[in-house]
Amino acid sequence: MTVRSRVPFYVFVFLLIAAGIAIATWRHLELGIPWMTGEQRPVWMIEARVDFEGQNSPAEVSLHIPEQPPGFRILTEQAASPGYGFSILDSNSGRRAQWTKRDVAGPQTLYFKAQFVPDEDAIHAPPVRKPRALTVFWEEPQATAVRELLTQASERSSSPESMTRELIRLMQPDNRTQNTTLLVSDDNYLQLLVKMLNHAGIAARTADALKLEDARRRQQLVPFLQIYNGKRWLTFDPRTAEQGVPENLLLWRQGADSLLDVVGGDDSQVSFSMLRQTVPALQLATLESNANGLSVLGFYQLPIEEQSMFRMLLLLPIGALIVAFMRIVIGIRTSGTFMPVLIAVAFVQTTLVPGLIAFLSVVAIGLLLRGYLSSLNLLLVSRISALIILVIFITAGLSIIGYQMGFNTGMTVTFFPMVIIAWTIERMSILWEEEGAREVLVQGSGSLFVAICAYLAMSTPLAGHLTFNFPELHLVILGLILLMGQYTGYKLSELKRFTPMKAYD
Repeated sequence: MTVRSRVPFYVFVFLLIAAGIAIATWRHLELGIPWMTGEQRPVWMIEARVDFEGQNSPAEVSLHIPEQPPGFRILTEQAASPGYGFSILDSNSGRRAQWTKRDVAGPQTLYFKAQFVPDEDAIHAPPVRKPRALTVFWEEPQATAVRELLTQASERSSSPESMTRELIRLMQPDNRTQNTTLLVSDDNYLQLLVKMLNHAGIAARTADALKLEDARRRQQLVPFLQIYNGKRWLTFDPRTAEQGVPENLLLWRQGADSLLDVVGGDDSQVSFSMLRQTVPALQLATLESNANGLSVLGFYQLPIEEQSMFRMLLLLPIGALIVAFMRIVIGIRTSGTFMPVLIAVAFVQTTLVPGLIAFLSVVAIGLLLRGYLSSLNLLLVSRISALIILVIFITAGLSIIGYQMGFNTGMTVTFFPMVIIAWTIERMSILWEEEGAREVLVQGSGSLFVAICAYLAMSTPLAGHLTFNFPELHLVILGLILLMGQYTGYKLSELKRFTPMKAYD
């Protein structure tokens, strides 16, 4: 007699469980779907306000907008500009929001709003072409002063980053020499710094940033310095030489030609307002998946009615796992295999106490009527068919009585399957005749106990969240059920038979 190896089976189960966990982890990391319910994520709402005076002529307004600011992801963008045409243009110098109108006169106000989600992994895309330092020409005596400053900074540095830090320190008021004073003024400090770095062979540019503070209005952009170190653009504070982008800083403009261009208007200016919001992490993940085309991997693209149906169907594997564990490992006897799962589903819809009362009432009345049908000596098919019709009448009657008394029992055909209940009543009736009332009580109470356990597991918010948003976890449940199907040992309820053996220890 050959014994089949179980290694392929265990390998298959392992692959099922590993695939379920791996796919769920991928969805969590890539799509941002949270593991737990109720998680909140911060979102910054930034509003740019453009004001200008129309000149009784056609107007064209162009505002630079962020493309991929480091540390943030753009969630939504919209413009509020009644009467204006609006579009977002992409070019080599960056993205720009453009408003156009045929005839503009008097004060004008335009709004651009965007939502930004903090994301530590979000980095600015590397440039398509490697930036090169611009050629800069100096006249005397500035040329001599620049040469001496760059020489001092170069001697104290070994990389573009350290060169930049040393040059910023040399140009601070406390460290200024005669040469520095000749070059630097408050008006030209940052532009001078950019030109000197380009003269030293380091590609440099300016950047404008917003310091994020909740509920702030009419804020202006703060200038920063950026250099290219051969791999990516690095950001520096031009006053303190600190490198990097702080968490509360959003780079609005990075190296664009201009922030705001207005044709057909005067006295133009732009200001910013900001508001910190919190949104559910699941809602945020859904919006992002819709934006990047990954919504096909979830159920949220389905109609609401079908989503509700799947929310209930995807709970069934949890109930099946509970039933398998209770029957195979614990050894609780139930009336049928899947009846406890169906009862648990009904309890999820009706809540436990009303559903329990309704179920017991239907079964009790059904058993009484089944006794009458038995006395008629009907064939099995006719008896079951009649019993189904009687169960429907019982359910409808209990629902009407409950509604008149102010109780919504929720006894619907959908969640209390009439055929299954009819078969349960038939089986209990036969069991009563063959084994007696005690066995009916044992299996009936076992079914209700398992159903209540399954209901408690299925009704938790975490179970509904995980099964609907991570349906691949059902592969893990399937693997566990297959493993329990190989269990051939003693059930826990059978261990009481060995209690007398303790006396001989």
